[in-house]
Amino acid sequence: MSILDRFLSRPEKRAHDPSWAALADIDATGQAVNARTAENLATILAAVQAISGSISALPARVHLLGRKGRQLAPDHPVSRLISDGPNAHQNWCDFMEWLIASALLRGNGLAEIVTEGGAVVELKPIPWQHVGVQLLPAGRLVYDISDTTGGGRRRLLEGEVLHLKDRSDDGLVGRSRLSRAAKTISAALSLQDHAGAMLANGVYPSGTLEAEGKLSTEALSKLKDLFKAAFSGPNKAGKALVLDQGIKWNGISPMSPEDAELLGSRRFSGEEIARIYNIPPAIVGDLTHGTFTNSETAGRWFAQHTLTPWICKIEAEFRRSVFSAHDRAAYGLDIDLSGMLRGDPETRWKSHKIARDADILDINEIREIEGFNPRPATAEVVA
Repeated sequence: MSILDRFLSRPEKRAHDPSWAALADIDATGQAVNARTAENLATILAAVQAISGSISALPARVHLLGRKGRQLAPDHPVSRLISDGPNAHQNWCDFMEWLIASALLRGNGLAEIVTEGGAVVELKPIPWQHVGVQLLPAGRLVYDISDTTGGGRRRLLEGEVLHLKDRSDDGLVGRSRLSRAAKTISAALSLQDHAGAMLANGVYPSGTLEAEGKLSTEALSKLKDLFKAAFSGPNKAGKALVLDQGIKWNGISPMSPEDAELLGSRRFSGEEIARIYNIPPAIVGDLTHGTFTNSETAGRWFAQHTLTPWICKIEAEFRRSVFSAHDRAAYGLDIDLSGMLRGDPETRWKSHKIARDADILDINEIREIEGFNPRPATAEVVA
């Protein structure tokens, strides 16, 4: 029981994130799983970077929903966070990338909302491993933050933080996907270590040394050490082997990774991790079954089924916690998923043409989207 638990002494209190506590004791195949060790797997690193990096790169705007329809609100305090940066150390892209990566790896991303005169002026990132969540008798959540510099603790109320959660079991805190699929991650880490050991001990499966007569313990140990120092390891492969004193080398058929199904198992582990993060394998660099056509389709699937749910979570959480009670009914954060088309000019301009032909956008609106100055009214071309 923690100090806070003893101080508050209520059974429903929690001094830590249950998903993080679960990770600390997971050792399914000799591998402890946590956010730090899991990112040693290339697929997890790529999946987290693909999701967090893609969303952080999308245009974000604050809109006012009024009688005249939806209008940009560049003077709103949240708009200034987007343009000037949410804190002194991060720009908007850095902050969003960190927040989403924290939610993907630890189940929760947390930032302190700093206000002046009722308006938000800063969003300070708080590492989730330094957070203890408590449920008060009144039904409100509080967040106890460990001060890593001074060693003390401070408490933030539910309305003073931006809390992005992955899927929750209790509706209060998110649960890490690493804890939900701990055995899958642990097995993948074990396979990776096994592959590394096979490379580090490359002489083992190659053959045997045969001597004429019995060697003393000292001679056997010396021969073993000399041979390992000379030929073991990937950087010493292919060196000439010279033996004397009647010692013979008997080559044996090594157990290849293919025979042990090591490569196939590692490939399958990558596909399993991609499923955990609901991401097409092609997005994380697994093109085993990829073609030009299905890779292009995978990009659209990634946008619709992977990014869209997270974007909805972010927009909803900003409306709930960052926007003031007065602003929630009129203002909203809009993360524009069409920003992914910046790298696909052909599709982007085809979309503009369809919008122009359907009289949805005029020429100057299209030019504004593309970053061009508007045409003078006299130069407007009628299609």
